[in-house]
Order: sequence, then C-alpha cells, then structure tokens
Amino acid sequence: MTLGQERIATAGAGRMGRGLAVVFALAGHRVALVDLKVREDAPAYLAEVRGEIRATLDMLVACGMISAGDVDRVAARIDCVAETGAASALAEADVIFEGVPEVLDTKRDAFAFIGEHARRDAIVASTTSTILADDLQGMVAQPERFLNAHWLNPAFLVPLVEVSPGARTDPAVTDRLKALLERIGKVPVVMKASPGFIVPRIQALAMNEAARIYEEGVASAEDIDKATKYGLGFRFAILGVLEFIDWGGGDILHHASRYMADATGEDRFEAPDIIGRNMEEGRIGLRSGQGFLDYEGLDVPAYQRERLAAFVAMLKHMGMLPEFR
Repeated sequence: MTLGQERIATAGAGRMGRGLAVVFALAGHRVALVDLKVREDAPAYLAEVRGEIRATLDMLVACGMISAGDVDRVAARIDCVAETGAASALAEADVIFEGVPEVLDTKRDAFAFIGEHARRDAIVASTTSTILADDLQGMVAQPERFLNAHWLNPAFLVPLVEVSPGARTDPAVTDRLKALLERIGKVPVVMKASPGFIVPRIQALAMNEAARIYEEGVASAEDIDKATKYGLGFRFAILGVLEFIDWGGGDILHHASRYMADATGEDRFEAPDIIGRNMEEGRIGLRSGQGFLDYEGLDVPAYQRERLAAFVAMLKHMGMLPEFR
C-alpha cells in the first residue's frame, strides 16, 4: 500500500468516524479522527477509540482481509485527536467527513467549527443517512464545496458510497470526491438530494415487506431469511434491480404487479407509471433492445452468458454448485 496524497479528517470520533478512519488508513491515507466534544476524560476516551480501531483491524486479520503484520502500520496512520487539537487537525485536511449525531443543532455547531478552521479549498462531506444535502448546505461556509457522502455499514467492507451533491455544490467537487472514493476501491454512485438515498429507500420497503410476511404467518423467520439470502440476494448480487426488470421483461413486472395489487387489495404492489409507459413505447428490456438500460448493439447472447457465468461463480464460492450426475 502506498501512502495516499489527500489528508483525511473526520469531524466526530463516533462509530462512523472510526469506520471511515479504518477505510482510508487501509487505503494508505493519513487520517485525523477528530473528537469535537469537550471531555474531562479525553485521554481515556481516545485510548478507548484506539483500542476499538485495533480490534477492528484484528477482526479483519481473522477474516483474511489483511495480515497481522499490517495492523501496526495501518493503525499508525490514524491520529486520534482530542477537542483541544481539533482546529489544527481540520486545518490540515484536504477532505473532511462530518460524522456527528443526526441532530440539526449538533450538525450546525460542527459545520460552524469546520468553517472556522478548515481550508477554503477543503471538501466537506456529511455522512448523514437522513438529512438532505440541500438542508445542510446553508450551514456550511463555502457551500459549493459541500455534499453528502452516505456510507453503508460496515464502511470498511461495503463497497458502495452514495454521493449526493446539493443545489449549490460545485460539480468539480463532486468529481473530486468521486475520484477519491474510486481510488480507495469504493463504488460511488451520484444522486440528487432525495429522502432515503437509494439503498435505504429500497431496503426499507424490502425489510417492511419481510416483516409483514412474518406477521401474516406466511413463513417462519428462518425461511424468510433463507428466501432473501438464496433467492433475492443471490440474484441481485449479479443483476441490478432495473437490469433484472429488463432481463425478464417489464411486461412481466406489469402483469405481476397488477395481480398482486388485486389479490392483496394493497396499492403498494401497484407498478409505477413508468412501467406502463415503457410498455406503451415498446421498452420492455432485452427482448426489445431498450428498457431501463440501452441494449442497442449489444451482443445479447454473450451478455447473458457472462451474467450466467457470474451466477455459477457465485454458487461455487458458496459451495452450492449442484453436482453433475
């Protein structure tokens, strides 16, 4: 691992800040994990933080992600900074991730402190999972350098980061953050400010529906989880959700949604208008060459073989490839 050029700081030394410190330290960056709280027991608190970070790294050793010889080297890249050193630590940072609790007043105080001490060219990103970038941007000095970066826990394992610029975010700032995330091996997706981002919005619907299935006595908790792991999760590890609609055909989703809405009497199963519009326009997916994605000029049989080969590889990885007899 070569040492990254950008100096990273987290404003907040809680769970998210610690996770991001590990992410960037693993990728070779120096990280200032900054505690913004005034504490009488600051040395003891920071010792606890360091202990948790080392425990996380030890866990990654046990999982085979890094070697035991990497732990000291990675941990040494993380500087745990008390409130008394916060100003100078933030002043040195190229990218600052705010990770304080999801309380507007707390975030307002954090952004005021960051604005007072950070360099004017430093990117400031909130890790909020609930508050829109547009609602936070007014709290930030130089709002054009601000955006949301929503990580999925555990951040040091999950590749995805949802990047959500606000209305006043400079597009160059979005590009810079996206490039940084790609350099450390993450998969950033850019989206406009919208409640629930992408994954939490889809995830909430799936989790609530699973809970309803259990509540209705349709299946046991164990079988519901098996169904989601070995059916839903297995397929969507290879095919994106919209890609999956195109694979089978938007017309299938249209008819299935109509049946489910009629059979249950629940309008939550009704398809959105875009499914009907796509059908009217002949955009039903692979079979028509157009769907949510564009398949014009694509070697469809080769594409299908590649995706099916990925399914086979997944089965091999899981030790579940059926035996040929």
